[in-house]
Amino acid sequence: MSLGLAAERRLGDRIARDLYRDPDYLDDPVIADYLQSIWQPLLAAARKRSELSPELDAAFAWQLLQGRDRSVNAFALPGGYFGIHLGLIGIVATQDELASVLAHELSHVTQRHIARLITRQSEQAPWLVGAMILGALAASKNPGGANAVIVGGQAAAAQSQLNFSRDMEREADRSGFGVSVDAGFAPQGFVSMFEKLQLNNRNNDSSNFPYLRGHPLTTERIADMKSRIPEGAVPTAGGTLEHSMVSARARLLANGSVDSLRNWYLEAEPGALAKQTNLQRAASLYGATLAAIKLREFTKASAYATALGPIVANDEPAARQWRYLRAELAVIEGNPEVALRTLGHASAPKARADLLAWIPLKVAMRQSGVAADAAQLWLLDHPTDASMWQQLAIARASQGRMAAAVRAEAEINISQQDYATAISRLKAAQVISKTSAQDGDHIEASIVDVRLRQVEQLLREQTIER
Repeated sequence: MSLGLAAERRLGDRIARDLYRDPDYLDDPVIADYLQSIWQPLLAAARKRSELSPELDAAFAWQLLQGRDRSVNAFALPGGYFGIHLGLIGIVATQDELASVLAHELSHVTQRHIARLITRQSEQAPWLVGAMILGALAASKNPGGANAVIVGGQAAAAQSQLNFSRDMEREADRSGFGVSVDAGFAPQGFVSMFEKLQLNNRNNDSSNFPYLRGHPLTTERIADMKSRIPEGAVPTAGGTLEHSMVSARARLLANGSVDSLRNWYLEAEPGALAKQTNLQRAASLYGATLAAIKLREFTKASAYATALGPIVANDEPAARQWRYLRAELAVIEGNPEVALRTLGHASAPKARADLLAWIPLKVAMRQSGVAADAAQLWLLDHPTDASMWQQLAIARASQGRMAAAVRAEAEINISQQDYATAISRLKAAQVISKTSAQDGDHIEASIVDVRLRQVEQLLREQTIER
């Protein structure tokens, strides 16, 4: 029996639910926005090529989950969830290389490779398959820790759920190549990414490159990608300042130890900078600024940020990253007015990272109503954005609208499929709404009642699946 779309989505939801609770899970807005700038064109290209059907599009999540892990890894999961380790973002040299990996993983899902593999083991209950996949993911980071999830002979079965056959790999290569090129990314990105991973595989005997173990790279596959580059195609322009800065951010967030943070200072010393390319200088100074912010050495952070300014001044995407970085510094220094001026948005910004920074600044400046309205407007189009629900909860609490604030906290749990906790928060919101005289709370009370019934039903379905 084949695995249907609804069943695969439920399996993916179960796995994602556990990944949201993983200490390595994070939602860094800057990295998330950068990934989406690549991901959305890939999805659009897949739709245009009819590889992503309307039925599949509507049924699956199509969500990218960041992992604070230094290993070079990306993986597709059932139901349209995709894991991206910061180690991968930190090692790719260009946007085209990152697009090649995302397109490859996207194609595993659009070609229904995961469903086909799971169907081979259809005698296993879906919950057991989900547990084994989680165990395989745990094993890629900590072989000992995986024992809590998978035991005995199940480990081999779990790994088989993540390792696609060579035929499936070739299909994902070819489909992903077409999707990536149609999305506007340079075809050389596939080749250079494969060559880079193959070189790293030769030079590294540890388990730091699990992407290679799930995606065997052969000379034949690389040659296949090279043969697909049109004759006379213009070579890729290489990296960008923005990519260098985001890549530096990923490397820093993947390893935030004090010693690692201080190593960024060495990269930004005048002698070291003199030997670097412009792209490398941007990465070094960005990383040193962020490291100084994390270490609360604000004078150094300001000096590094000032040195970075002239390098990015004529490149708007990079300049935006620079402004956001300086706003981060102003926030941690306790200067919301300066941070708001640095972001440069008189009204609510459109970029998610800027908006997530802008809203708490407005709250700090006693403009909670404006902040709440901006968050609410975003959530109309992005109802599962847990980070934005968090900001709305803070803004509503600042307004004194506690029932609405607690309901927003429940929506965070709903977004991450923690229905039991969401029910607890919704019941708390019910109690608050019954005793509150705040204008509009009768409307909020109605919303809470409806959401509570909906989430109780979701919890019942979730319990049955187990």
